[in-house]
Amino acid sequence: MNTINNSRRNFIKNTGALALGATLPISLVELAFADSSENFTFAYISDAHIQHIKDNRFVRNWDRGLIRAVAEANLLTPKPDFVMFGGDLAQLGSKPELDHGAEILSALHGEVRYVMGEHDYYLDLGEYWQKLFGPQYYSFDHKGVHFVVLNSIKTFDDWTFKRWPTAEQRMLEMAGLDNPNGSPFMVGDEQRLWLKNDLDKIKKDTPVVVFSHSPLQKIYKGWNFWTEDAEQVQALLKPFDKVSVIYGHVHQIQYNQIGNISFNSVMATSWPWPYPQSYAQAEQYLPKLTVPMNRADPFFERDATGWQFINIANGNADLNFTLYDNSSRIVRYNKKLKRPEDAVYQDEKARIIPQTHY
Repeated sequence: MNTINNSRRNFIKNTGALALGATLPISLVELAFADSSENFTFAYISDAHIQHIKDNRFVRNWDRGLIRAVAEANLLTPKPDFVMFGGDLAQLGSKPELDHGAEILSALHGEVRYVMGEHDYYLDLGEYWQKLFGPQYYSFDHKGVHFVVLNSIKTFDDWTFKRWPTAEQRMLEMAGLDNPNGSPFMVGDEQRLWLKNDLDKIKKDTPVVVFSHSPLQKIYKGWNFWTEDAEQVQALLKPFDKVSVIYGHVHQIQYNQIGNISFNSVMATSWPWPYPQSYAQAEQYLPKLTVPMNRADPFFERDATGWQFINIANGNADLNFTLYDNSSRIVRYNKKLKRPEDAVYQDEKARIIPQTHY
């Protein structure tokens, strides 16, 4: 089987210093099959959070983060079959932010597909996004794999339509990470019915990959790392032999296995979030699915951002992380235990003492 390691080696060879100094989390994903001629890759960029200041001015760090991610994606070897953007292109969902983000992404070579994030949605409920990028949810097939894209960041109608005096206030309320006025994300009845009808047409031995912005599982409600109807969505995916859910939103390394479903996060081009366990107000019964990053310095905005290489072999994901100014990570599916493992980072004694930046 052609592995991601070969792809990464070729990438570094062809891009030289740019790759060695990479600080951004583009994910190169290879879906591997018994017949290696059927293998293919796609790249994943997520959570740019382009923020408008005034006139033609944008927050430089987030702006430049996406520009560099696009440049590096264009240098990938092998060339990905397509590129996914995983949501939160904008910070406050405004036309200048979405237009500027769309202009940057237009430089990507080849086909680009899009997932909607809450920062793109709650100003106008996705109206302008759809004009730029197409429908909020859809599916497509590629080389024997069925892909599903969901809008997983909807919420209750009362919260969306009745609670806030202006659309701008609604956007601001949903944009906060630690915000008691937020509301849990969900896929919703309409999309779940659409998903059922879509999956009913697919053979159960077909590999299924679902792209969402929120995790399609319940991780930490206080920060909305949460999908309210996650179990109902998972029930629709349960009949398939192997399913992979790839999501953004959390700005950190996460993985989990629920039955036949592998869950894997992708990282952000903007900034890393801390883990909920590190937050003083976090409840201490979080599911044991998040492995702490070797991330020491929250004041160094690029610490814990990096490259994520995902090899999906027979429906199980192996993740290879290259983190800027931090130790590399490898998370692999353990076939005997039937779950992902990262033993070094689960063992606190084995963790490397973080660096300090001056």
